[in-house]
Amino acid sequence: MAGKIPQYFIDDLLARADIVPVVDSRVKLRKTGKNYSACCPFHDEKTPSFTVSPDKQFYYCFGCGASGNAVGFLMEYDRLPFPEAVEKLAASLSLEVPREKLDAGQLKRQQESQSLYQLTEKAAEYYREKLRDHKVSTPAITYLKNRGLSGAICKEFGIGLAPPGWDNLLNQLGTSSEKAGQLELAGLAIRRQDSDGHSNGKESGKAEPAKRHHYDRFRNRIMFPIRDQRGRTIAFGGRVLGDDKPKYLNSPETPIFHKGRELYGLWEARQANRELKRLIVVEGYMDVVALAQFDIRCAVATLGTACGEDHIQLAFRHTQEIVFCFDGDKAGRTAARRALEAGLPHMQDGRSLRFLLLPEGEDPDTLVRQIGGERFDQLIDEQGRPLEDFLFDLLGEGINIQTMDGRARLSKAAAPLLDLLPAGVYRQLMFQQLARRTGLEQDMLEEIIAAEKARGAELARQSQPATKPAPKPTAKPTAQPAPSAAPTANPTAGETAPPPYGDEAPPAEAYDGPPPDYEESGIPQDYPEEIAPGSPRRRSGQYRLPAERMLIALLLHHPQLAETIDDCSRFSSSNDADLQLFGEVLQVLHKNPGLNSNQLFGRLMNLESKEARELLPRLATSHPIVGGQGQAMEYDPHTEFSDCLRTLDLAAERARKRGLLDQLKNNGNQLSADQLALLAQFRRKQD
Repeated sequence: MAGKIPQYFIDDLLARADIVPVVDSRVKLRKTGKNYSACCPFHDEKTPSFTVSPDKQFYYCFGCGASGNAVGFLMEYDRLPFPEAVEKLAASLSLEVPREKLDAGQLKRQQESQSLYQLTEKAAEYYREKLRDHKVSTPAITYLKNRGLSGAICKEFGIGLAPPGWDNLLNQLGTSSEKAGQLELAGLAIRRQDSDGHSNGKESGKAEPAKRHHYDRFRNRIMFPIRDQRGRTIAFGGRVLGDDKPKYLNSPETPIFHKGRELYGLWEARQANRELKRLIVVEGYMDVVALAQFDIRCAVATLGTACGEDHIQLAFRHTQEIVFCFDGDKAGRTAARRALEAGLPHMQDGRSLRFLLLPEGEDPDTLVRQIGGERFDQLIDEQGRPLEDFLFDLLGEGINIQTMDGRARLSKAAAPLLDLLPAGVYRQLMFQQLARRTGLEQDMLEEIIAAEKARGAELARQSQPATKPAPKPTAKPTAQPAPSAAPTANPTAGETAPPPYGDEAPPAEAYDGPPPDYEESGIPQDYPEEIAPGSPRRRSGQYRLPAERMLIALLLHHPQLAETIDDCSRFSSSNDADLQLFGEVLQVLHKNPGLNSNQLFGRLMNLESKEARELLPRLATSHPIVGGQGQAMEYDPHTEFSDCLRTLDLAAERARKRGLLDQLKNNGNQLSADQLALLAQFRRKQD
């Protein structure tokens, strides 16, 4: 059985492959300076914002944020799982992909998963056979016909029948205690509550041979197989034919099925559409199948749970427009609200969320049978409300925005939700819309959000137990700066040094004043002169990332800087998310010295943190220091790296002294002479 692809091979593959021909064979690229550009293949746009860097060997879209290396591009564009993308890229270079030998635990887990895939597929085939068995299928066939489903559509979705009875599937696939246990692990059988699997009064671990300890989970139900993105059956949903409860029953979570990460009907929609114009998210299996019956082949459903961020991310991997089509009752409106909140963090420029709430008493299944598929499609186009309208109308229910109190209530309700939007044009437009509705200036709304965040952070800080100040990082003195892709701070006289990263910085017209997330340069408060004698002073009109993010960006551009830090535990244990990420990057580089930027980026995109995976491409494609119009500025990486570390040290030292000062003040008259001197020093600084 195949094992995992070794990391050394992936690193070597990325070093050998050239991302430019990989992308150009699918999306026509145009040379623009050092880089290549095109209209983004992952969202609709007229002006190219998709950039491919041959130096860094990865792509980035300034419009929608899509990013990755050659393997990532194949995964997104060709819609391939990671192993298949690696295989495809390796085949283009005539390389054979090796596989690691699995240890006993890994081999056991892989064999277990493989056996579960095989078992669920056998169960799906059994259910399909029973739907063709006229001895037991007449009620099911009648029900499906009454719902307007044809044999062809039932076959396409693999619909089957779990006949009445407690042990039909067990008799077919669970003929031994071991096989029955496998059915239980796959969510297809349930262990009896009065059975622990052991014989009464006998030694533990010895099953009673004459007693059945399981029964079928699905009985007398129409069965809808749930398929993953590779078309493998991983679970089931069952619609009852009689009066049993619940009406719909889903498989429990298993080693191969996680309901929060799957969408029913997505595999079938991908098979029916080479390019998905949009995905319609509905509430039930029958809604998906009924819409497909009327030639609407782009509907999906969540699996008995609210639409979450993982569902949104999965859907946006395959289309740029998602339409939520729910019942118009209270439950449907609640589901729409949850979907809206889950979708806001993923609304990159070029993406679209729309909402269609149907009349009460109607669902997509019943409505499409009344008006037909063509009219249903028109209904979505005509009445599907864009996110901005739906959000403000939903939040504005019961609020009179003609009054000051009403406008204040709307601002308080809407501003935190808008703050979930990622940076970009869409976020700016949404805040402008809120400003128009409330009469508040956009800057004021941003300040309100910032103040609320600061207040929340302060409350969280006060609730945390006091911690010891972090030790200063140990930096190795470097006699000569290591070779760098960036130009030196002092180019030869008479020569104009080219921008270090050329076209990778966003164009000047993308900025309106200081670039987002950057801070104006200047010597930090309490910045000692002796930190970097002889180093160039920071000039006004330059903008740098905050120190924490600057450190990450510098490592992404200059991985060799990791050699100047011996211990990264200080950062990994920090309460600051950016410093934690910096610590993770350091750990990767310490364990794998010699990685270049491309290989480092490839490894980091496997981090568990979604926020980190979204932040890293932005930092990797941004120049660490820019001018007021976004132009790349010269810098010395070692000096900047040392300055950032020292800035963090100063901040930690100031925090420590403030904490000590608070302790001194609380001690009242019990201050020692040294403590009084320290208190006097603080007062002089404040004066």
